[in-house]
Amino acid sequence: MNVHFIAIGGSAMHNLARALDEKGEQVTGSDDAIFEPSRSRLQEKGLLPKEEGWFPHKITTSLDVVILGMHAKPDNPELIRAQELGLTIYSYPEFLYQYSQQKTRVVIGGSHGKTTITAMILHVLHYHQREVDFMVGAQLEGFDTMVHLTDENEFIVLEGDEYLSSPIDLRPKFHWYQPNIALVSGIAWDHINVFPSEENYETQFRVFMDSIVHGGILVYNEEDERVKELAEATQIPIRKHGYHSLDYEVIDGQTYLTTSEGPLPVAIFGAHNISNLAGAKWVCQHMGIDEEDFYEAITSFKGASKRLETIYKSDDRILYKDFAHAPSKVNATTQAVKNQYPSRKLLACLELHTYSSLSSQFIYQYKNTLSQATQAVVYYDKEALSLKGMQAMHIDEIQKAFNNPSLQVFTNANDFHQYLFQQEYKDTSLLMMSSGNYGGLDWKGFTSHFRR
Repeated sequence: MNVHFIAIGGSAMHNLARALDEKGEQVTGSDDAIFEPSRSRLQEKGLLPKEEGWFPHKITTSLDVVILGMHAKPDNPELIRAQELGLTIYSYPEFLYQYSQQKTRVVIGGSHGKTTITAMILHVLHYHQREVDFMVGAQLEGFDTMVHLTDENEFIVLEGDEYLSSPIDLRPKFHWYQPNIALVSGIAWDHINVFPSEENYETQFRVFMDSIVHGGILVYNEEDERVKELAEATQIPIRKHGYHSLDYEVIDGQTYLTTSEGPLPVAIFGAHNISNLAGAKWVCQHMGIDEEDFYEAITSFKGASKRLETIYKSDDRILYKDFAHAPSKVNATTQAVKNQYPSRKLLACLELHTYSSLSSQFIYQYKNTLSQATQAVVYYDKEALSLKGMQAMHIDEIQKAFNNPSLQVFTNANDFHQYLFQQEYKDTSLLMMSSGNYGGLDWKGFTSHFRR
């Protein structure tokens, strides 16, 4: 198969390109900007375009499939040429669906936790040498790539993102997959630029549940009222399996699951992650992994990249980096770190980076999300606002939205970095949360400072 990627440099797109190349397909691609780590990973496989930009002459009738990434625009010259030639054009999720029609599709959805749950499932399967195809949204320990495709594997495990499929396909990605086994971890309004109301956002999950193959299985978090309501309301002929969080305790910074075989130490922590673990356990059981084997494997699970990732740890301090940016994720992650080290000072830093988080209409969803922190800091780049065509917010407006008058707010990266380097970190848990890069923070230099 001859496949061309328009916007090959995207996080998901370059991983799919690598996966198809490893499968033996002929892969080409274009992009007008490719950053690390995509650049190096494409170069490693000989897939990095010789020059950046869009080149319609690359689009010929010799192509079997064109895969269109979200970074491209509807007027992209390569896309227009593909349309003129009547070529098969797929979005990323549509391609995965077309590819996996003969497989058992396991799709993990939810506003929060879907990457971690997918990672847990893959870790357990890998531990027990169960080969599956997969697509996950973060780099996992023990896996060379975030996408793996074969002809022979029975199962494919897919992280089900609710964001849009492509510039010309405005359906949420997870509407494409038609799962045989689906999980929904939670629903909390996000992506205000696409889903302007909570009702509209929730509708996307109702459609996802209704897309489950007849006779399939829905695993859902019954402790989330919105999820439970939608799951119970769906009338399609499927099996429904509600789950709830497992019992656990924290002793001297170590989390132990309560099991029939006694306390079981796990590397992950926080109520949200224990809930994620419960969901992963039931999905694995539906895939043929019994409870005992699940617990045996999960003890060695350390988490997905940037999901409460430990950057540095010593007897008197710990530094975490986390992808949390939506309100529900920020609240759960902050609470988790506080509960894990209740006697330590907690410095929680959040970068407002997404369209939703920078919206004066949406920001009030962050009320009390940093209330567990001893010190709370918010940073955003004024330039990011202008690039998005948005108005800057006053510091007091942000403090009011978070319901935290002592909240420190930085809009200049240098000031924010200076603040971090000036703090005393003895007996401190430092939590850095962002889907961005913290204004270009020198992580090597800062980690060295943090260790002192």
